[in-house]
Amino acid sequence: MDVTIHRFDELDDALRDAWHRAMDESPEYANPFLAPEFASGVARHKDGARFAVLREDGEPVGFLPYERNALGVGRAIGLGLSDCQALVHRPGVTWDARDLLRACGLSLFEFDHLVEEQRPFARQVTGLFASPVVDLKPDESGYPQWLRGAYPGLAKTTLKKERRLGRDIGPFRFVFDERDPRLLRTLMRWKSAQYRRTGRMDRFARPWIVDLVDHLFDVREEHFTGVLSVLYAGDRPVAAHFGPRSRTVLAAWFTAYDPDLHYYSPGLMMHLRTAEAASRSGVTLLDLGRGDKEYKDWLKTRELRVGEGFVSRPHPVSAAHRMWRRPVRGLRNTVNAHPGLREPADRLLRTVGALRTSRRPGTGGRAVRTP
Repeated sequence: MDVTIHRFDELDDALRDAWHRAMDESPEYANPFLAPEFASGVARHKDGARFAVLREDGEPVGFLPYERNALGVGRAIGLGLSDCQALVHRPGVTWDARDLLRACGLSLFEFDHLVEEQRPFARQVTGLFASPVVDLKPDESGYPQWLRGAYPGLAKTTLKKERRLGRDIGPFRFVFDERDPRLLRTLMRWKSAQYRRTGRMDRFARPWIVDLVDHLFDVREEHFTGVLSVLYAGDRPVAAHFGPRSRTVLAAWFTAYDPDLHYYSPGLMMHLRTAEAASRSGVTLLDLGRGDKEYKDWLKTRELRVGEGFVSRPHPVSAAHRMWRRPVRGLRNTVNAHPGLREPADRLLRTVGALRTSRRPGTGGRAVRTP
């Protein structure tokens, strides 16, 4: 196995095609977060972004995108944003994890959504977590019939709320692939407000994440497309979702809605409408992402497993990084795994969010620029 390291401005058409071919040949790697287009988008904002190319007999057969800091600590590309991480490779390819790190100049490689199939990394996975998915089947009978067949328990309530929304606000309308960038800004403002209300870190207060989403919105390739979906009542946007899709997988990434209309359950409507429309556009899998949420339990058809951990070589820097990061991860995972801890933690975050919002009226989403 021969390994070479490249900057993303060296990702030429031949390497991109080989990367896409590896995605196509293994269903585990069909996720859009594993596409070179996503990695290239992140690399526009990360000086340490690189990708390793694994070659057999001179032919590129595997690709590992990563971020490297000045101390040689590596992270999966887009760690904290990406819901799927892997060394994307053609079937039958294997590698030695420590030799790979040495070739990349890394003492450690950190991940939190690693595809379970990655056996060379398996010994250093510290935890496996459920990542719910929805298997989609095309149905040309129309949304109401599809909903009754796919989710009979939710169908009656959801359709009733949609009709009520149409009567109260305006005719109900759904656009699966909305190309108006002003609606993307609306989604970001809603999501920023949601992050603050719930006490979470506001991702859209970080200009580089806003720029990344803007960039991905404009990507229209066979293996990666940024898809913005919007629910309307009349001319009023009610809910929106933005996520990347590959040929066959759509990733649920950012979903938000007009908080003034929360009693109509617009977030659930958004997921259901998106799933039905995605199935008609050739998507066979909707990836809901790692995490315990009630709506994911309602929608999922099964669960994948993703790994969290650190692949490392013997080195003082890797030892120090693990000592710093593992307790933080362990505490977070313990809280998330136990409802008796998670629910009080959520209440505390919401209280903090309410206090923060009340003290800073009208300042939300400042990083979300208006074109």
